[in-house]
Amino acid sequence: MESKDNQDRSRRHPNSYSDPIVRHQQQAKQGREGHATPEKNPTTGITVEIFGPTVEFLTSPEDEHNDFCMLKGTIPPNVHIPLHSHPDTEDFLLISGTVEYLRQNEKKHEWAGAKPGDYIHVPADAPHAWRNVSPEPVVSLIITTKRLARFFQEAGRRPTVDAPQPVKPEDIARFAEISARYGYWNATPEENEAVGIHLSFSNSD
Repeated sequence: MESKDNQDRSRRHPNSYSDPIVRHQQQAKQGREGHATPEKNPTTGITVEIFGPTVEFLTSPEDEHNDFCMLKGTIPPNVHIPLHSHPDTEDFLLISGTVEYLRQNEKKHEWAGAKPGDYIHVPADAPHAWRNVSPEPVVSLIITTKRLARFFQEAGRRPTVDAPQPVKPEDIARFAEISARYGYWNATPEENEAVGIHLSFSNSD
């Protein structure tokens, strides 16, 4: 039942509501265009490529209605994501394809497999890597911080349709500079070799 105070407030201010959803929408619209409302299959239409893998922004890191960012990541066949870490939590829900991810037990790093429907949680500052050794692309939903999403925006390149873009030394230098500015760690070539990855985008050479 609505309280007497709320009833009196509604009489004095016809546009104020006791309904919490309506009240939240009114507050969200103050000083903004539009309003916050549930949306099915959102996308920003923005996709970036990061040396093979691509990231599609389903929600924008600039959207003030959200406190996290939802992305769709794709790893092409026979492509690795080198060993790295960042202070941002990152969660993955595998949609299609099979992938191997690097994890660390008490003594060493080891590769583990994941299939559609699997959920992989990467805590803050946990070193991790990915490799797709299958003939099919790996697609996953990625839930992460707005800060990591902004990093992807800044470090990514415009995707090409016909063929993969070559990775030039200046591309690697740019990626390393952006990583350093964000405080993200990338493994050295030797550290990647030690876990079975034969490439590296390092800011610690």
